Amino acid sequence: MRARGLTLSLLCSLAILTVAPAALATRTSLYSGKGPRPGPDVLYGTPAAAPQLENVGVWSAAPILVSGASAYRGGEFLYQDFLYDDHGAAEAPDPTDPRTAGNLFSKPDGTYTYPTDLAYANDAADLVELRVKPLSDATAFRLTLNTLNDASLVAFSIAIGGTPGVLRSFPAGANVQAPADMFLTVHPAGTSTVGDLVDAATGDPVGGPAPLVTVDTDRRQIEVRVLHTAWDPTGQVVRLAAGVGLWDNANGLYLLPQAVADATHPGGAGSATSPAAFFNVAFRYGEPMPIVGDPAGTATGPAWWRDKDQGAALAAGDLSTLHADVDFTKLVAAVSDDMPDQPGGVPQTGPIDRILVSQFELAQGADFSVSCFPASTSGGANCPGQYQGRLQPYAIYVPPAPMPRRGYGMTLLLHSLSTNYNQYLGSRNQSQFGDRDGGSIVITPESRGPDGFYDSYAGADVFEVWADVAHRYRLDPDWTVITGYSMGGIGTFKLAEQFPDLFARGQPTVGFSGDNNLVASLRNIPFLMWNSLIDELVPPTDYEPTARQLDSLGYRYELDIFTPSEHLTLAINDQFAPAAAFLDLAKVNRNPAHVTYVVDPTLDYPALGFVADHAYWLSELKLRSSTPPATGGHAEGTIDALSHGFGVDDPTPSGTQVGAGTLTGGNLPAPLIFTSQSQTWGPVPRVLPARRLDLTARNIAAVTINVRRARVGCSVDLHVDTDGPIAIELAGCRRTVTAGGA
Repeated sequence: MRARGLTLSLLCSLAILTVAPAALATRTSLYSGKGPRPGPDVLYGTPAAAPQLENVGVWSAAPILVSGASAYRGGEFLYQDFLYDDHGAAEAPDPTDPRTAGNLFSKPDGTYTYPTDLAYANDAADLVELRVKPLSDATAFRLTLNTLNDASLVAFSIAIGGTPGVLRSFPAGANVQAPADMFLTVHPAGTSTVGDLVDAATGDPVGGPAPLVTVDTDRRQIEVRVLHTAWDPTGQVVRLAAGVGLWDNANGLYLLPQAVADATHPGGAGSATSPAAFFNVAFRYGEPMPIVGDPAGTATGPAWWRDKDQGAALAAGDLSTLHADVDFTKLVAAVSDDMPDQPGGVPQTGPIDRILVSQFELAQGADFSVSCFPASTSGGANCPGQYQGRLQPYAIYVPPAPMPRRGYGMTLLLHSLSTNYNQYLGSRNQSQFGDRDGGSIVITPESRGPDGFYDSYAGADVFEVWADVAHRYRLDPDWTVITGYSMGGIGTFKLAEQFPDLFARGQPTVGFSGDNNLVASLRNIPFLMWNSLIDELVPPTDYEPTARQLDSLGYRYELDIFTPSEHLTLAINDQFAPAAAFLDLAKVNRNPAHVTYVVDPTLDYPALGFVADHAYWLSELKLRSSTPPATGGHAEGTIDALSHGFGVDDPTPSGTQVGAGTLTGGNLPAPLIFTSQSQTWGPVPRVLPARRLDLTARNIAAVTINVRRARVGCSVDLHVDTDGPIAIELAGCRRTVTAGGA
């Protein structure tokens, strides 16, 4: 992705929901008509599997896949944690942390950094799930980690029981307290992993057989069974708290952070003389969402990774507020209860963090040395992103209103540079788009990191998330729009240009097209651009050429320029009602009479199923020459196809119109003033239908036309204007026409 005008220095500025919604998801949640299918193949991929979510042995319940939630499912109690939130205690930021250095928006609330040894993968203590299940003779616990390269590096402790207000210290030098009667600690011991069950008051071992520990490295799961002869919770409601940290095998203690990480020690202790050992804590049911409307908070302190309560609790060394009360009577009775209306239950509507099982795992954990923008040697055109595991997080907003008759709409809301998938949680930017006209689901993918510009793995992640949502909710595949802020605004142009037949409308905020040649593909998608006059990151020299291109092509658009306003003003103001009204109920026109499409193979990734070589009723487009033009840039091809079979002609563009207005109702004390320029279309002229198709091609060697969708039939009269040889296949007709050559 080519993002002109952006510089690094400036840019530092439930199983599966509930039964009802899941049951409504069908194949019709995605396009199911005649080919070519809109969008890339990855959108239609078969759901992937992850070893972390597999059940073996005594375990059978499907995972929740909703972060920060618990449920009872068929005799098992499940807690689902957040991904990549293993940041430890909230102290002063570690300036050596690659997640924070020069990165204004993605500072985690926690400050811990992992040892630099690659085995830790910047993620070794990242809790995915904790389960509890009563057996006939024992209580089984299963902890799942996102990363488990080496089981000798990690340990966890569970506080069992206790009296509120009476704090006990976790064992093995964890430097954390919680109410507890007993502590169960699972840790390496030499070449094995063992479990210790101790009295919380005395630290003495609890009588009876030692807990039985099994490590499944492939599934990244650690199971421990506490026999009833040592502890029997039958018929009780038991308080549990838990934390995950690193282990010092030589000394038999938790490994504590020091000031700066090295190969074998974590860093980020800050001023703490006795820092907490845990990187990740369970049972966080009320983690705050990112702050909207507070400029200082937006820039320096948002809970981007939903770890604010965790960081504060660990900094205080007290996990009292982060616990679950597990009812063993419900477990023995095999009750299934997602508790949607209770604190800590699985939410059904509103802002939610979900977990995606991706088809792609480049490595376990995270690699913060990767920079997709500016591209580094580890990034470049095929940048893998920072978050490389198979499990990926995404945010979703489910409208509280009843589902529309034909299914929910789908709004892609793409995140900004240096933020993450939680950027819009709890914002009007999210809810106003979601609550419009009866209800559109809004999704914000993580896209593998803060700077992927929706290219390569970052782009594929968008469509994997979309496919996951289509699998779990019933969607109206025609009611789909795209929007985003800053990098998300640039991504709005990019993905709509690559796959125009997916979207009814586009609404980029402080964005622009990274390649104005591709704007020609937007013939059938009206755009509303919101930009700022005094924007230090996306100045008028970036977005005005995009608007001029839309205008010169005769396309529908509106550019609103806000003043006084800078790059973050519209985000802080958080008022998007007019943008939501623009998106409205607009539906995709799958078969327009006039199609214009630009092919850019440099944006294709066949191994990811992320290829843009088709639009509407044109497909299998191939360039004749990959030689870059003499004027610079790279090789592209353009095709323009006008079908006379629809009995319509092109509407007349209005020409450039100017206006002005105000945006009211936001967080800022004064309304935001804007000037606008726009272009609309007049009425669509009716003409006599004809089996004729006018084709203009530049640097296109081949194209396939679905003549049925183009309404021209196999006997179509082709009028071709081409700058070289082109092969035109008429799908289903056993007919290929060549033009422009011998």
